[in-house]
Amino acid sequence: MRRTNSSAKLPDDPTTRWARDAVEGRIVVGEIVRAAAERHLRDIVDRADRDLHWRPEKAGHVLRFLPAVLPITAGAKAGQPFHPLPWQVFCAGSLFGWRMDSGRMRFRRAWLETGKGQAKSPFMAAIGLYMMGWYGIARSEVYSIGQDRRTANVLFSDAVAMCRAAIPGQDDEPEELRETLESRGDVLIRGEGDNAWKIEHPATSSKFQALANGEAISGPRPTLVAADEIHEFKSADAIETWQRAIAKMPGDALMMLGTNTPASTQPVGTAFSDFFQKVARGEVRDDQAFAFIARVDKADRETIFENETAWQKSLPALGITFPVENIRGEVATAKVLLSTAMSVKRLYFGIPVGSTDFWIAEEAWAAVQGELDVEDMRGCPCWLSLDLSQKNDLTALTAVWLKAGRLYAKTWYWTTRAGLADRGRADQAPYEQWVDEGWLEAVPGATIDKTFVAAKVAEICATHDVQFLAFDTAGMADFMAACETVGFPAWRFKGAAEPEGVGLKLVAHAQGTRVIFEDRQLCMPRSVERLEDRILKRDILVEASPVTYWCAGNAQLIADGMKNRAFDKKRSRGRIDGIVTLAMGVGAADTAMQEPPPATSPWDDPEFSLAGA
Repeated sequence: MRRTNSSAKLPDDPTTRWARDAVEGRIVVGEIVRAAAERHLRDIVDRADRDLHWRPEKAGHVLRFLPAVLPITAGAKAGQPFHPLPWQVFCAGSLFGWRMDSGRMRFRRAWLETGKGQAKSPFMAAIGLYMMGWYGIARSEVYSIGQDRRTANVLFSDAVAMCRAAIPGQDDEPEELRETLESRGDVLIRGEGDNAWKIEHPATSSKFQALANGEAISGPRPTLVAADEIHEFKSADAIETWQRAIAKMPGDALMMLGTNTPASTQPVGTAFSDFFQKVARGEVRDDQAFAFIARVDKADRETIFENETAWQKSLPALGITFPVENIRGEVATAKVLLSTAMSVKRLYFGIPVGSTDFWIAEEAWAAVQGELDVEDMRGCPCWLSLDLSQKNDLTALTAVWLKAGRLYAKTWYWTTRAGLADRGRADQAPYEQWVDEGWLEAVPGATIDKTFVAAKVAEICATHDVQFLAFDTAGMADFMAACETVGFPAWRFKGAAEPEGVGLKLVAHAQGTRVIFEDRQLCMPRSVERLEDRILKRDILVEASPVTYWCAGNAQLIADGMKNRAFDKKRSRGRIDGIVTLAMGVGAADTAMQEPPPATSPWDDPEFSLAGA
């Protein structure tokens, strides 16, 4: 990324000054925030070549409005003017200071991601009030949305509290005589106490309203849509619907998305965060998207609990409104409790380690994810494993190769095209996106046609050294019929005493916690152990597929009285087909590698002679 070093061309307004301090190291920021600051400085220098204009006076208007009109309503500084925090100065200034040739706001979408407790919700509430009544748009419509009514009300409740608290600058007045925006008639609040649901600004005929995810209103013309707690969203449908409404607005309109760092099992938040990270870094050119993503850097992750100097990278309000003692207490607990450590790393330090009850240490799982080139696996021993769907959910096929003592795994997935969007919502998974990106194949029909799977197996067998395919017995009769349909020979292994067939060897893999003690039999408790061993020793590379990661994040293990463990589809949080086939494939490969070499006759040895004997 090209960096600007032409400081002589830069204005000295608060927003640009913060960006320069971030780039030049006078304040502690992470790599992604630094990239966002560099983008701001670079765009100021390069704006003549594009439809962009930096208007410091526009940025200054919102920065002056916040402390002049709105109070802080919670915490140690309650009652004081809402002076924006330094990171909020950069965000608010950027959002309102950047303009197009037409004078319209440049940014239509903003992503704000910080550690927990950094005043995102009050900031978004304050911006909502500003755009409702004091920005200058008649009949402005501002909406706060969330996954449910509770999350929609988080920032809306902050806005209501600001309207009902004393306007700054009345310290000399007795408390009972201090005016509020509500008492002065600047706003009308519909609903009493915690049941407030709408704020109105009579002078401009504008409104600020809270809506739960999925609630529809007739013909919205939004000036601002503020969505908080994006990491909790189960579907992107509502966000995308409101984004389309924002895009249709001819004048200024903005969607603000606020969140803590999403877990890997929260695909909506993860997908949005990944996109905005690319915007901040300049990997994606989108002049209408703004990103502020406060995370510690990858180099900080291993020692983050001990390295207090890095904490401000994800906690930009640290030492200002967020006491350092708060996070020290969380870290002290996290050092002795693994489950707490996982959540503290994600929620406070922006380390996307995932859910707190991942079936294995997620750091170890994440460490074995990577790119895999199937062509590089030609000539290597290969084992396949298959989990067929009953109707229209997911079918998973995993290939595991052995190369130089290490295993390499890739999984293919199928589902049906019919009802894809509805299943995605039900399963809380972006199936349509995965289909578009090639991670998941949607086949026609109401149920998955097994010939698609049989054709893929035949293709792999034609180009790779496949030893056998491990299978869950459910649905295998349909698969063998599909093999016959596509003209691919396969036979089911029933024991060493039975004669071998022609074509691909199919070996049953037992599910559940029961251990099969017959020599070299495949069962889930052994396969789970072998997969865990490979992951913890980093003796495996798993292709970094979002579908596989999602399956792994959904997985739950059950155990019997002998501590034999297995993945359990009924108790898991969602589809786990990909992690089941991965375990089966690794179990098949490791079991096969432990088989003794076949017995041979000395007469087959060309160096054997009777004389030598």
